[in-house]
Amino acid sequence: MANKTNFSPEEWNQLVGGVFMAGFAVTVADLSGLWGLLKETFASGRALLEAKSSVTGSELMKAIVSDLETAEGRTAGRDYVKTRMEGVKREEIRARAIEGVRQAASIVEAKAPADAQAYKDWLLHVSENVAAASTEGGFLGFGGVAVSDAEKATLAEIRTALGR
Repeated sequence: MANKTNFSPEEWNQLVGGVFMAGFAVTVADLSGLWGLLKETFASGRALLEAKSSVTGSELMKAIVSDLETAEGRTAGRDYVKTRMEGVKREEIRARAIEGVRQAASIVEAKAPADAQAYKDWLLHVSENVAAASTEGGFLGFGGVAVSDAEKATLAEIRTALGR
């Protein structure tokens, strides 16, 4: 099974950043206010913790989560996202995030094919958790839908980017 030593520092940052991008793409697809943003952020974090404690989680996923538990790892992941999003117009952010997800999955396919399916499943799981975390639309918590059309479309694009 693969771990951090199987990847260059740049590739590793892309793998860690890919996890952030999976949730970020869905969040920006349909912004749902401060409360919705907080719920979606926590949902992404929960998916990370599940991967660490999961019996079925690959060693690669556990290594990524362990890295994210360090200040250095979190900073590297945030810096990767920040660098990828610098100078990007608002309407291009979602597409750039999805491309980051695709690139991260491609790296795992090339360098750790035995872990590729688990990594792709994990990225999809993160994005689906974020999509379902907050009701979209409605007013003061009433009405709305669990997953908006924009989020559904983004999930479909993420599935395509992951070859699913």
